[in-house]
Amino acid sequence: MEHLTRQTLGDKALATEVLKLFQTQTLGLVDRMEAADMRNRRELAHALVGSARGVGAFRVAECAARIEKGETGPGEIMHLSSLIDEVHEFISSLS
Repeated sequence: MEHLTRQTLGDKALATEVLKLFQTQTLGLVDRMEAADMRNRRELAHALVGSARGVGAFRVAECAARIEKGETGPGEIMHLSSLIDEVHEFISSLS
């Protein structure tokens, strides 16, 4: 939250709106990644890196960056899924 608070200049309503947008963006993302070919998977991961960094979800961004670079093992997408779930739980706890 500290990073997002700086990004939104302390505007709590804006921070909440940004988090909700991130939550919406990431719904079903793991399923789309699993079904995608390598090129599309990397594009999805690239988009996620930027938005995750923007909201301060740095562990999600790091995992997505590894997927984007193709530096992943078979469990990396599932790891990403668990990280996204953690962020969703955090966002839900704010309301």
